Amino acid sequence: MQNYFSSMATPILHNINTTISLCRRASIPVIFTRHLHKSPSDYGMLGEWCSGELVFHGTPEAELLAALDVHEDDAVVEKNTYSAFRNTGLEEKLVEMGVEEVIVTGVMTNVCCETTAREAFIRGFRVFFSTDATATLDEDLHEATLKNMAFGFAYLLDCQKLKQVLSSN
Repeated sequence: MQNYFSSMATPILHNINTTISLCRRASIPVIFTRHLHKSPSDYGMLGEWCSGELVFHGTPEAELLAALDVHEDDAVVEKNTYSAFRNTGLEEKLVEMGVEEVIVTGVMTNVCCETTAREAFIRGFRVFFSTDATATLDEDLHEATLKNMAFGFAYLLDCQKLKQVLSSN
């Protein structure tokens, strides 16, 4: 999560850091994404939808939140659209690491998180979608996304459930 999204991210930051910590203890790789743009040529359709409010490479808004538990050896994937898979090399990185399951956390539940989760599912990954380490601007949209995910794309879990599952393995 980036500085640009801090108002949405701050309320769930503890749960995201808890998820990160639980994953690290279970030797599950942690990969961060940064949504940013380098020039108008990479806006794509986002130029029509974002009212000029795009995050640009090299700006403070593009940096990951200082309070986020990022380690030096963590992978950071840069994306310029809603999906963390589109033109990023993420799928290849996951396959190379032997990853078959992903846990989705972050902000813009109904946009970036949902798009990434759907693409992960379509690409053959088992998807777990956090209910308490994701957030968006509107609670109704958040809940609608959780219903969509549970209907046919992802297993829902919160930090407590993740802790239980990982400690039983």
